[in-house]
Amino acid sequence: MSKQQSFDKPQSAGFIILLTIILIGLNLRPSLASIGPLLGSIQADIQLSFSAASLLTTLPVLTMGLAIFSGFSLAKRLGEARLLTYSIILLSAATAARYWVDSTLILTITAFLAGVGIALIQALMPALIKANFPTKVPVLMGFYITAIMGGAAIAAAGSPYVENISTNWRLGLACWSLLGIVALVLWKINHKHFHFHSVRGKQTAPINYWTKHRAWTLALFFGLGTAAYTCVLAWLSPYAIEFGYSQKDAGWLLSFLTTLEVVSGLICPIIAARRKDRRPVIMTLCVMMVIGFAGLAYAPEQGLWLWSGFLGLAIGGIFPMSLIVTMDHHSNPVSAGKLAAFVQGIGYIIAAFSPWIAGMIRDVMTSFANAWLLLTVCSVLSLMLAMLFHPHRHLEPEESEARLAPSAA
Repeated sequence: MSKQQSFDKPQSAGFIILLTIILIGLNLRPSLASIGPLLGSIQADIQLSFSAASLLTTLPVLTMGLAIFSGFSLAKRLGEARLLTYSIILLSAATAARYWVDSTLILTITAFLAGVGIALIQALMPALIKANFPTKVPVLMGFYITAIMGGAAIAAAGSPYVENISTNWRLGLACWSLLGIVALVLWKINHKHFHFHSVRGKQTAPINYWTKHRAWTLALFFGLGTAAYTCVLAWLSPYAIEFGYSQKDAGWLLSFLTTLEVVSGLICPIIAARRKDRRPVIMTLCVMMVIGFAGLAYAPEQGLWLWSGFLGLAIGGIFPMSLIVTMDHHSNPVSAGKLAAFVQGIGYIIAAFSPWIAGMIRDVMTSFANAWLLLTVCSVLSLMLAMLFHPHRHLEPEESEARLAPSAA
């Protein structure tokens, strides 16, 4: 079967694949996004400091960074379909287990297990998207990332309501396992429609991304953007509560930000798909991120909603764009997926420390303002890195294509 033939699917099958990808994506952030709006209730019950509470975001993100490197190795042994099945089950089970949490240790363990499940899914999904939609990667990555941020928005707004109705913050954290069950059922029914660009064969000669400067540049850019995302996810709601917001209103503020992330995550890839040079879109988003964090640091009373709006649009676009510009470097789905796994792995390790550092700053200085200022500096650095992503200076394209040539025969 030729490469072109392998992608000739009926339109209905393409819709089923897209719907399944979206539903899986919805599950990848509720375990993180549900913590911030309920942090006050959690701290009152199990006595968490801000530094300790930051581990509930730091640990899963760090786990995502470390575990994502194992994704393709495990896929070689188990197969992509089976590994995705196990990963969805693990994530759903870890989320559901939060209903029985009675200590900081148990809550931390669930965060770790959820991080492993998320990492393995995120390791495989970019390659899966490129294998099934090779000519529409930017748009489909936009849908996928939009689903991820949509899950965060739903959890941020919904968790306080579930707590209010049930008078139980544990249910506010655990209820999102239902999303995982729905995703698992849909995946098991529809996975036969997916094209798997098998990682068991030898389609490509291995490329050592650890020695590639461009790979590290991409990873640092992804890491800084994700650091902004995870820090806002962890601390925007507590910051708003310090200014007199109720837990419900703080949850709505975070949901507003994540909703704008969804909008930006969908629109920016569509705009960027019109030209090979992604830099104008990426650099505009970086400038907006600088404005948002500077506003939170220096003028919070003048408009938390305004600065959150800037950050939502900026972060929501940077997240998918950082993966899209990464995927631009290879035409082969497995090679592109492995580079994306490297970039995400290093990036999540970098990003994992941002909520912890911000929590320490809050404990020592009794304010998040200096944390937002630090993220402003990181946003300026992201802008400088974005200038390097010229499409004609990609990661040794001639060498990569030469290595891919034998497998195409």
